[in-house]
Amino acid sequence: MSFLKLLGTECQKLKRSWILLLLFVPTVLTWIPSLLNADHAFQSATGAAPANEFFIQGFMGFTWFLFPACMVVCTVLIHQTELTNNGILKMLALPVRPAALSGAKFIILLGLGAIQVLLCDAVYYAVAAIASHTQDYDLILKPAFILKESGLMFLTLIPMMTVFWLISTLIKTPIFSIGIGLASIVPSVLMINTKIWFCYPMCYPFYLQMITQSKLSGNADAAIDPVPFLPVAIAITAVCLGVSLFYYGKAERR
Repeated sequence: MSFLKLLGTECQKLKRSWILLLLFVPTVLTWIPSLLNADHAFQSATGAAPANEFFIQGFMGFTWFLFPACMVVCTVLIHQTELTNNGILKMLALPVRPAALSGAKFIILLGLGAIQVLLCDAVYYAVAAIASHTQDYDLILKPAFILKESGLMFLTLIPMMTVFWLISTLIKTPIFSIGIGLASIVPSVLMINTKIWFCYPMCYPFYLQMITQSKLSGNADAAIDPVPFLPVAIAITAVCLGVSLFYYGKAERR
């Protein structure tokens, strides 16, 4: 079975799951506080413009916990599509390499992540438009800026998702896999304040938002030092994904 057919099969499986609804509902809910407290955008303690403050506060909540939590659950649900009714044994009986099956599922996970980021952008514009009307002030930022920040945020999310994929591959019990994944998110707030933050992928997106907030508050020199961040991030991604591909389906083949 070709890799493209595997991707097509995985996409078909999504139609029978609640994953897409899982992405949409929490994304909408995360912007409701921003809408209800839109007036707080005019009370920024950092000196950021109201439109910038409105954007940052919403995206920070999204990148710190909501998105990682959704990806943890999605990761486990994607794995469960094969574990239910011994589906993994049926798939492994086909002329398909387990590593290719794991790779196809991971690409689907990345696709779901991209969909949720785009949903977040869409909901932001809807909420910002409503808030602009109620506050009689333009709180909408330019699409070029939003898409740029969203794209950078998605890139920083990839290493984190490889860690979640590795956890769900090695730990078959869903409750433990979800528990460990969610527990790994919490320390990210503490890790961004250390010198070794780049060693903890779960804090990458939140760290990026902190840099963005600093820029929007007037600190034009704020930036992420590419060294050692990029080499470490690439190494973590490669190791986690490599181990996941190697171990996927190994227990079922014994």
